[in-house]
Amino acid sequence: MKIFITAALPDIAVRRLREAGFKTLVYGGYNPSAEEYRKYAFDAEALICLLSDKITPEIIDYIPGLKIIANYAVGYNNIDTEYAASSGIIVTNTPDILTDATADLAFALILACARNVVAGDKFLREGKFNGWKPKLLLGKDLKGKTLGIIGAGRIGAATAERAAAFGMKIIYYSRSENKHLEKSISAVRVELDKLLKESDVVSLHIPLTENTKNLLDASKLDLMKKDAILVNTARGETLDEQHLIKMLKEKRLFSAGFDVYVNEPDINPELIELENAVLLPHLGSATFDTRDRMALLAAENVINVLTGKAPVTPV
Repeated sequence: MKIFITAALPDIAVRRLREAGFKTLVYGGYNPSAEEYRKYAFDAEALICLLSDKITPEIIDYIPGLKIIANYAVGYNNIDTEYAASSGIIVTNTPDILTDATADLAFALILACARNVVAGDKFLREGKFNGWKPKLLLGKDLKGKTLGIIGAGRIGAATAERAAAFGMKIIYYSRSENKHLEKSISAVRVELDKLLKESDVVSLHIPLTENTKNLLDASKLDLMKKDAILVNTARGETLDEQHLIKMLKEKRLFSAGFDVYVNEPDINPELIELENAVLLPHLGSATFDTRDRMALLAAENVINVLTGKAPVTPV
């Protein structure tokens, strides 16, 4: 049985698949085209893909013997899951594993935005530091401030717990109550408008769906405090990026931290020019341990399905 892998994963995944007796073909480029799927993956029975790979009905039809699509990510909005299901193909993801790594990064962005970490590094490297000054690169305290979590699932909750340890008050907006969060750190569930109006820091932790696409449109973003911070480690399309850029240019927010973008990996050049934005290249799960565990889970899902067992993490 042949497994087509769209990018070089941590070695642990390929070793596990080969130990289980499967033939693997790793694509050497980035984001295979439809024609490349037809050329290289036509006889595959399993596909391991990235969030950046758009798995359309056309591509699925190019691989007639396909039994499983194992997404190397928590989200799976890159896959036409309805068409896959109608074709008898199982789709899996890699949940839970990257919760702590992504929450760590979300809070790192909050700290970087609040304390001018990137601007300070740039200032010093450019040779501008000539001594301590009372008003040099003043930032924001976090203790006693309000963090608004949009999406109180695993990653949102983990981020909230980190913020609580810094003495922040936690409010959250979510489809359902998170009783554990309310009990453990006295988090309060509120409506979205209230969260945006009251939060000193807003952090997004929602999947990209039809309901969440552009959830923070211009009218919602305009509700935020003038000196607030916004951090997005979810999906770029969950907010109106162009309007957010306008707000940052006009100093209607203190700063914003991005790990995800609209049209990723193409980054809006206006973002690059902003001094009050911290920009990362989608590093949410980028730790050695996390990426290894994600790769191994994707491999185990494939092995299970191709040997007639139930997948570990079906979507």
